[in-house]
Amino acid sequence: MNKLPPTLDLDALRSFVTGIEYGSFALAATHLCRSTSAVSAQLKKLEQQCGAELVMKKGRGLTLTRNGEIVMGYARRMLSLNDEVQFALKGERLQEEIRIGMQEDFGESLMPGILGEFRRHHPGVRIVARVDRNRALLNAFDDNALDMVLLWQNESEPRKGTAIGQSQLVWIQPPEMDIVSLLARGEPLPLVMFDSPCLMRSHAIDCLNRAGIPWRVEFVSHSLSGIWAAVQAGLGVTLRTRIGMPPRLQVTGSELPAPGRLGITLEQQHGSESQQRAQTLLAQLMEQALRAVT
Repeated sequence: MNKLPPTLDLDALRSFVTGIEYGSFALAATHLCRSTSAVSAQLKKLEQQCGAELVMKKGRGLTLTRNGEIVMGYARRMLSLNDEVQFALKGERLQEEIRIGMQEDFGESLMPGILGEFRRHHPGVRIVARVDRNRALLNAFDDNALDMVLLWQNESEPRKGTAIGQSQLVWIQPPEMDIVSLLARGEPLPLVMFDSPCLMRSHAIDCLNRAGIPWRVEFVSHSLSGIWAAVQAGLGVTLRTRIGMPPRLQVTGSELPAPGRLGITLEQQHGSESQQRAQTLLAQLMEQALRAVT
């Protein structure tokens, strides 16, 4: 008979997850109403059960090891299922409404899978989704018309959202476009962009100006689908991430300057206790989906 693997301790998993989320096991202990030594002992117990180190120090904070990243994903799901069982037994099955806003990149490529998984956990929660540009989403959030917003981080406009990832920016072109020859002839680089204000438009223009590359906005769209259609039609180059990039398009080579990365943030309103539980699960699913594509 095969030996059964060790059963992971849910309390230890909760201390592990809370410690990473707070960036400190001392803060986690306060949140969990336990002593710091008790939380540290639980982490040690969990590492013994897993047979691997899960956390290491990085400067003054904490970071996950490779094994810690693996355990974190499972830990959140296990705790969510545990909590769901307890709520169901107490007749507290969630019957909330969550109004969520998301940038178009996420709405078209990531959110269908995220919302499908969420619905399997909480079929009684009604989701009202809005896909829009960053500024429109922030205005709606500030007016309390949205409970959660997932959007690109604007470094020039600091807010209190939670950073949940970063994505590499890339120049995207139609395969038939010869950018090297175009620049060698001194022609301006044709750009396909959103209208202003747009974080990626501003970033693209700043990037090209610093590199001394002439440019012109060839096509302006009010939607992401319009951006992709124009680039596929050969009208120009755009600056986005690989999230949702149509398979026919390609990332340019080294002829254009490296555009860097763009942060992704999540902002949430403070609702009822049951609504907060639903939002926490939704936030975890978002982070997992983003980690898979960034």
